[in-house]
Amino acid sequence: QVQLVESGGGSVQAGGSLRLSCAASGFTVSSNCMGWFRQVPGKEREGVARLDSDDNTSLAGSVKGRFTISTDNAKNTLYLQMNSLKPEDTAMYYCALSRRNWCRLNSGMDYWGKGTLVTISS
Repeated sequence: QVQLVESGGGSVQAGGSLRLSCAASGFTVSSNCMGWFRQVPGKEREGVARLDSDDNTSLAGSVKGRFTISTDNAKNTLYLQMNSLKPEDTAMYYCALSRRNWCRLNSGMDYWGKGTLVTISS
């Protein structure tokens, strides 16, 4: 059974950093395409970063140069390192998994975690 459990969210000031973790079970993170999404109430969910099984990554334009997606295969965990955080990064962040080894930044996900809240104050 696939499970995705996010952690690491919190409240920080603008310019700070957070690292989100997504502990995975029921599959191997290195074998599938995975991603991070975020959503603000009243807005559509947007893809933030994705990582496929060949270690190719894609990042949304708004986070390029500030966010990094990676995995720790030994821990079967997906990470999102977020630096130089801005108030507009405030959102619920979700970890997602595709059944396939490749996916697009904003689509193709089949499983979702419950999310972790990130709040950035100015």
